[in-house]
Amino acid sequence: MTSQPNTGSDPAAQDMSPEEIQAVIDRILAKDVPARNVTATDGDRAVFGRAQAISRLDDEHTSYDGDQQDLEERRALRRVAGLSTELEDVTEVEYRQLRLERVVLAGLWSEGTLADAENSLRELAALAETAGSEVLDGMVQRRAKPDPGTFLGSGKALELKEIVMATGADTVVVDAELAPSQRRGLEDIVKVKVIDRTALILDIFAQHAKSREGKAQVELAQLEYLLPRLRGWGESMSRQAGGQVGGAGAGMGSRGPGETKIELDRRRIRTRMAKLRREIAAMKPARETKRANRRRNSVPSVAIAGYTNAGKSSLLNRLTDAGVLVENALFATLDPTVRKAETSDGLGYTLADTVGFVRSLPTQLVEAFRSTLEEVADADLILHVVDVSHPDPEGQIAAVRKVFSEVDARKVPEIIVLNKADAADPFVVERLKQREPRHVVVSARTGQGIAELLKAISDGIPRPSVKLELLIPYDRGDLISKLHETDAEILSLDHGEHGTRAVVMVREGLAAELESFVSND
Repeated sequence: MTSQPNTGSDPAAQDMSPEEIQAVIDRILAKDVPARNVTATDGDRAVFGRAQAISRLDDEHTSYDGDQQDLEERRALRRVAGLSTELEDVTEVEYRQLRLERVVLAGLWSEGTLADAENSLRELAALAETAGSEVLDGMVQRRAKPDPGTFLGSGKALELKEIVMATGADTVVVDAELAPSQRRGLEDIVKVKVIDRTALILDIFAQHAKSREGKAQVELAQLEYLLPRLRGWGESMSRQAGGQVGGAGAGMGSRGPGETKIELDRRRIRTRMAKLRREIAAMKPARETKRANRRRNSVPSVAIAGYTNAGKSSLLNRLTDAGVLVENALFATLDPTVRKAETSDGLGYTLADTVGFVRSLPTQLVEAFRSTLEEVADADLILHVVDVSHPDPEGQIAAVRKVFSEVDARKVPEIIVLNKADAADPFVVERLKQREPRHVVVSARTGQGIAELLKAISDGIPRPSVKLELLIPYDRGDLISKLHETDAEILSLDHGEHGTRAVVMVREGLAAELESFVSND
C-alpha cells in the first residue's frame, strides 16, 4: 500500500526510499483520473508496504503437495482488470455488476502500538487481495474510539473521499465491523461502496467453500450478518404509509398495519436461516459418527489448527502426502480433511486439518462452523501452527487461543509448531522458543524439523495402557496379525512349543477380546 507523494512535512512520506517514491509516481501517472495531493495530518498515518499476511516465498508448493488439481480449478477463472459494466449512479451500489474492485483501506489506531495498527491494516490488505481486489491505498487514523455516525468522523471521512477520488477506487474497506448506521453514513460521504472486515472475510469464505456442509455454513453466516443490515433503495423498497398520509399520495387503503417490502425480505431471510440450521444439524450426525468410531476404536486424533496461511495444509501434506490444496492466500482451505498416520513404532492416529483462524474472526462464522471446529475440541492433541516469519506471531497465537476458548478446546494438550523457519528471523524464533516451552521448529517447505515433530506427536498422543502376557495358539494367526496393527505395541514375541508367547500393550477394547488368551504362567 502506498500514498500520494507530499511536498509538505509528512513524516511518512519523508521515510520513503527513492524506489518507493518512483513506484508511487509511476502509479499516479498510470491513472485515468488526475491524482491530488492528500496530506496526512497529525494523528493519521499512511501505511506503506506489501500485505504482510501473505508469505514472500518464491515457491509455494513442494513434491509432497501432489498435483494440486483443486488449485488449478480455482485459478481457471480469473477476473480481468479494466473491464467493467459498472453503473455510474453510486446509489445503485447494491446492483453493481461483478468486477475487479479497486479498494482503499481505512482503520483506527485506538489501542496498542502503531505497529499493531499497521499490521492489522496490512492483514486487511491481504484479505482484500485474497478476495480478488486491487489495493490502492490505506490510512490509519489515531482516534480514542470510533465515531458513532461515520466511524472515522465527518472530517476524516471527507479526507478519505479525497483519497478515493485521487486513486480512482470504487470500494472502501474498513478494518472493523461497522454498525449499519456507520456503514450508511460513511457511504453517503465517500460516494462509493463501503464494506467492513466481517463482510470481506465472509466473501472469501463464500468463494472458497467446496463441500455441501461448508457452503451451508457460509450462507448461514452471511444471512446472520445481512439480516440487521437490510435497507431499501427507491420506490420498490419504500415503507408503507400509515395514518394521515393523504399528502404523501398514499391516502385511503394504506392506513393500518401491513407487511412492507423490507419486512418481507427479513421474513424470507429468517425462513432460509431456519432451513439452513436444520440442514447443518442433519449433516452433523455423519461427522459425529466418524468421531464416535474413532473413539470406540480408541484411535488417537491430532488436530492441526492455527492462524490462516500459517502452513497447516502444507504441514498435513508433508506428514501424510494428503495432496490437500495449498495456496499462498488467506482461508485457502475451509473444509476439514482427516488422514491416517502412524508413529515410527507403528501406533496409528488421525491428522485433521481445520479451518484457519484470524484476528477478530466474525462470531457468525464461529457459530456456523462450530460443528467443524469440534474436530479441535475433541482431539487428543493440537498442533498449533504459527507462521514464525509473520511480523506479529505472538498476536496470531493470542487470536487462535481466543477461538480455542470459544469452542472449549483450551484443555486439549497443545504443541506450538513454529512453521516457515526457513524464512524467519532467528531472533524471533528464539524469542518464541523461550516463550512457549512445548514447541517444535519446522519448515513444511524444506522438511526442516519434521522428524522432531513426528517424535513430539508420538510422545503426545495417548498410548495403549493395558499390559497383557498372552499365549496364542498357532491356529490363531489372526490375533497375531491384529497385534501388529496400529492399536497395540508388542514388547516381546517368543514362539514356543504350545504357541506364541507375547507381551503387549493394548487398548481397553482389544484387551477384552484377548482376555481368554492371557497366560497365567
